[in-house]
Amino acid sequence: MKAFTYERAADARAAVAAAAARANAKFIAGGTNLLDLMRLEIEQPAHLIDISRLPLQAIDDEPGGGLRLGAQARNSDTAADPRVRTRYPLLSQALLAGASAQLRNKASIGGNLLQRTRCAYFYDTTAPCNKRTPGGGCAAIGGLNRNHAILGASDACIATNPSDMAVALMALDAEVELLGATGASRRVALRDFYLLPETTPHIETVVHPGELITAVVLPRAPAGRQLYRKVRDRASYEFALVSVGVLLAVEKGTVEEVRVALGGVAHKPWRALEAEAVLRGRAPSVAAYQAAADAALARAVGRGHNDFKIELAKRTLVDALTKAGRP
Repeated sequence: MKAFTYERAADARAAVAAAAARANAKFIAGGTNLLDLMRLEIEQPAHLIDISRLPLQAIDDEPGGGLRLGAQARNSDTAADPRVRTRYPLLSQALLAGASAQLRNKASIGGNLLQRTRCAYFYDTTAPCNKRTPGGGCAAIGGLNRNHAILGASDACIATNPSDMAVALMALDAEVELLGATGASRRVALRDFYLLPETTPHIETVVHPGELITAVVLPRAPAGRQLYRKVRDRASYEFALVSVGVLLAVEKGTVEEVRVALGGVAHKPWRALEAEAVLRGRAPSVAAYQAAADAALARAVGRGHNDFKIELAKRTLVDALTKAGRP
């Protein structure tokens, strides 16, 4: 691990000011991803700003029935909050499906959003990786790519986003609150927060240098059943091969509202708008769910080892919609 300097921020404004004043500075909270990357010298910050003690742990009600999740709220605390479990069970289920209990007790909401891919070639500093070293190439495209993207990939990168939580937040139309060095804050819809790889896979989000995530804001959830379904190689402490977050509201025999997000299949949590369009206004049925799954994966491209993910994603989506649509 490279040498670095360290300071503990007194408040959010002091944290962003410190980041603006130092070259190559990084915020650290739980450190469950950053510290691993520093040990491998993939991340080499010159200065760490500890934000773990900032007053950003609160989970507060929003006007209109929404919820504001402080960026330092722990994953385990968020999953267990009665308001999250009652209003947003999709989010609670997704959080509990991630990592291990020990990591959930340490990891934060803001940190979860910014965790980096678990592509083995990204972690192998001897392998070419455009995400780690821009212009270096992508070893995964011609290599062992069983866990890699089938949607939204490019010739520069086929890595996937590892977050379970972000899949649920995508389906729930969440917004991310950011504080900049000037003291100005802004909100970004989660669907706009992550970027596709295109030719710059090392630029993963719209977060500006030195900006700090201060909260995630959830709007009032529409009526309907929420469900998170995760398929993985082992029952715990494993990233998704494919995951699905759905919200399905059926009124008088017709799908009134539907949200579908996929995980483990793209460079970012994938909102399946095509699937939603197929289902909305239609009678719920296995045939309708299968048509929605076909629409969601119509543009999927396998790279060899991950070809199976296309059919797996379809079947997982049909299963989740079927369970969510039961009377």
